[in-house]
Amino acid sequence: MQDEKVENMFFVILISCVATIGGFLFGFDSGVINGTVDGLSQAFNSDSVGTGFNVASMLLGCAVGAFFAGRFADKYGRKTLLMVSSVLFIISAVGSGIASSSFEFVIYRIIGGLAVGAASVMTPAYISEIAPARIRGMLTTLQQIAIISGLFLAFVSNYLLAINAGASTNEFWLGFEAWRWMFWMELIPASIFFLALFFIPESPRFLVAKNRRVEAEAVLAKIYGQQAAKGKVSDIYDSFAEDHHEPKLSDLLDKVSGKVRPIVWVGIGLATFQQFVGINVVFYYGSVLWQAAGFSESDALFINMLSGGLSILACVITLVLIDKVGRKPFLTLGSIGMSVSLAIMVYVFANAGVDSNGDLQLGSQGTLALVAANVYVFFFNMSWGPIMWVMLGEMFPNQIRGSGLAISGLAQWGANFAITMSFPIMLASIGLAGAYGFYTISALVAAVFVYKYVHETKGIELENMQG
Repeated sequence: MQDEKVENMFFVILISCVATIGGFLFGFDSGVINGTVDGLSQAFNSDSVGTGFNVASMLLGCAVGAFFAGRFADKYGRKTLLMVSSVLFIISAVGSGIASSSFEFVIYRIIGGLAVGAASVMTPAYISEIAPARIRGMLTTLQQIAIISGLFLAFVSNYLLAINAGASTNEFWLGFEAWRWMFWMELIPASIFFLALFFIPESPRFLVAKNRRVEAEAVLAKIYGQQAAKGKVSDIYDSFAEDHHEPKLSDLLDKVSGKVRPIVWVGIGLATFQQFVGINVVFYYGSVLWQAAGFSESDALFINMLSGGLSILACVITLVLIDKVGRKPFLTLGSIGMSVSLAIMVYVFANAGVDSNGDLQLGSQGTLALVAANVYVFFFNMSWGPIMWVMLGEMFPNQIRGSGLAISGLAQWGANFAITMSFPIMLASIGLAGAYGFYTISALVAAVFVYKYVHETKGIELENMQG
């Protein structure tokens, strides 16, 4: 354990905050689409753009971006991949706003998806690799707060532009419609991200892996002090493969059995269960969900705003306590809390009446559903929301961190795609109660998974992570 007094905490926090701009853009790029649906439909004379296919196309881009970012990060560096993602965010923002056809728009949204996917895995990886073990969880949790903040500011930006223009479809500055400016607003944080990345160092773990030990020592000296840096470089060097070959995808296989290493399956499990509990149904289909449950459009908007506030509060609680309590207790508590709140929602939806139009009528049970939904959101954002990313960024041994993140990121965004695409089908076939029954079971199974297979990583140096 290094002497805490020599740690340059200002430097560590500063470069961590720069990295979390990637998380902010992750949230902003995901949320901005919500205010542009009418403009897109009118501009391209298509109902499909901005609905299911657009969401799905972006998610596929996210899956590809997460996988290749994880792999390329071992070859070109964590900082380099963050810079690539910032450029992709800029291209997507410009292109989405100037798109003249449905096809062109979807291409730019896929590019945005590549950026989101890359940022989603590289931000926690970078922070984990530069942060002292004792505060690593807190700093990595900043990403979830940044994601939620990005979502919130995208909604605020969309709202202000639409109000000032009169409608998202009306012309605004320079003769362009307001919905185009909604995308162009992303250029501000994306440009800041790109420029700020020039002033942060490369990950010392990556530098050691590439045998650039002098550079790695210089970075570590800024964090721990010159005296501790040499020993730290040696510890990192010794944690890689015995023959010191560069990290590769085949390192995920056990050298003796030839099977996939158990830690990889744990990463895939964490990534998949985070989506199977249904959180993105609330995000992508929030208004549809609550109107189907009998709430008005204005009620649905209020519920989404309330959920956003609760999400930030939950993340702050995690940020304060994660390095004291640990990761596993939060995941367990979150799974149980989500199971109970989801089960209550299943009960309400299963016993709801139906009006002449086939819409659910919750009556006096509506308040119970509202409370349960927000309890669910709170537990998710206190546990699986931030902690899944924290664990993926830190739990893999140095030799396989990039590859492990590539596979886990692919699984996470693939599960996101599956849940997003399946919800409308489930809603039409088995109803809200059936859909939420599936998410309830997933949350229960997640609790068992955490208990049996997930090991605590609190305070453990990255060099001591077991694969």
